[in-house]
Amino acid sequence: MEKKIIATNRKARFEYNLLDHYEAGIVLLGTEIKSVRARQASIGEAYVQTDGREVWLVNSHISPYDPASRMNHDPKRKRKLLLKRKEINQLWNAVRQKGLTIVPVEIYLSNGKAKLDIAVARGKKLYDKRRDIAERDLKRDMERNKKI
Repeated sequence: MEKKIIATNRKARFEYNLLDHYEAGIVLLGTEIKSVRARQASIGEAYVQTDGREVWLVNSHISPYDPASRMNHDPKRKRKLLLKRKEINQLWNAVRQKGLTIVPVEIYLSNGKAKLDIAVARGKKLYDKRRDIAERDLKRDMERNKKI
């Protein structure tokens, strides 16, 4: 199975502890999938919301496809995510718990279809973020010393 990563949400791993991952299909218009294939997508400020029946990707940006000119899409429109009923129920139950949210992690193409990796996440505290930074710096220093 070919997996071509289009966009990642780098802040998600820093701001949240990612618990459960789900693969969701995205309902896209024709000009949107062409822009995604041209790597013109961003999920940096995006979030996922659900009402218990449907799941939506909100505030993601997919650039207009230039050759389409006047037949283009709205870059910031709400996009429906395709999940199984059981997965939607699991997400809905997770969101109702205190401190859990649904975060988009990455958009990728799998066998020509646009997919979104979403995760149920718990927000990190400031001291957790500091610990992650310290670990990353320590790892970087160890790599430098190994090369010398």
